[in-house]
Amino acid sequence: MGIRYRCSACGNLTRFDVVASRRTRAFHHFSVGGELTVEDEAVLDERVEEVTCRWCGASGDAIDTMPAEAPVET
Repeated sequence: MGIRYRCSACGNLTRFDVVASRRTRAFHHFSVGGELTVEDEAVLDERVEEVTCRWCGASGDAIDTMPAEAPVET
């Protein structure tokens, strides 16, 4: 289940800057020419550090979270 954001300051539901740290495991496949292809990437840990509304610049307590499947109230 994913997370959706809502800005309580302006009502934005669709545009946010999200700063996150991720720890992943992935298969790195290098071609003979040295080109990298990353395959089978799995997120082992993810921490959202900051969410900022793109419309009004609000962050912190002004940003509400809800399950991605939750109906959107207008």
